[in-house]
Amino acid sequence: MFKRFTERARKVIILAREEAERYQHEYLGTEHILLGILKDGGGIAITVMQKLGADLKQVRLEIERHLPKSLNTTIVGDIPFTPRAKKVLEYAVEEARLMGHNYIGTEHLLLGLIKEKEGVASKVLNSLGVHLIEARELTLNLLQEPVSQTKEKTKTPALDEFGRDLTELAYQGKLDPVIGRETEIERVIQILSRRTKNNPVLIGEPGVGKTAIVEGLAQRIVNKEVPSILYDRR
Repeated sequence: MFKRFTERARKVIILAREEAERYQHEYLGTEHILLGILKDGGGIAITVMQKLGADLKQVRLEIERHLPKSLNTTIVGDIPFTPRAKKVLEYAVEEARLMGHNYIGTEHLLLGLIKEKEGVASKVLNSLGVHLIEARELTLNLLQEPVSQTKEKTKTPALDEFGRDLTELAYQGKLDPVIGRETEIERVIQILSRRTKNNPVLIGEPGVGKTAIVEGLAQRIVNKEVPSILYDRR
C-alpha cells in the first residue's frame, strides 16, 4: 500500500509511529496519524486545515485531551494499525482514486481521517470546523491553482513547444511514484531554493535515474512539498 505514498505521506506514517511510541501506546490509531501530519507541519493537509479555520495548536491539544494515559510499557517491534486507522488508509486510497491521482499524499490522508467518522481524529477535526466536503473541494482547488495559472497565460512559448511540462503531468497523475531518490531530490530542492548559484546539473550515464529525480521534484512541487519559493514553478 505504501508504495504509492508520497515521501511526505510516508514520513507522516513514520511520525505517527513515533507519536504512538512517545505516548507508550501499543497501537497506531487515527489520532496518531493526525499527530503525524501536525508534526510534519507541511504539505497540502496542513494548508487545508488552516484555510478551513482550524488552529493547529488547538488540534493537537484536542487530540492529546482524548488520548489514553500511557501504560509505562516498553514498545518492542512493530506497532499495529487499529481497524479504524486501516480504514483511514483505505479511504485515503479511495479519495486519491476519485481525484484521478496515482499517488497518496497528506491531503488524501486528511480526507481519509475525516471520512472515517468514528475515530478520535475525525471527531476532533469536525469539532474544529474541518468537514469532508469543504476539505475535498479545497484540496482540489489547491491542486488546480498552478495548472490554471499556467494555462491562462504562459511566458515560455518555446519551452511549451519543445519541452515537457512535468508539473502538468504530475498534476494529471501521469508520473509514476519515485522511490529511493529522496536524497537527490532534496539536494536539487536545496540548490533551487538558493538566492544565487541555483542551477542544479544532473550528470550520469543513460538509465541511472536522472529523469526520475526531476519527476520526483515535479511531484513535490504539485503536492506543495517544497519551500514556498518553489510553489507553482514549472
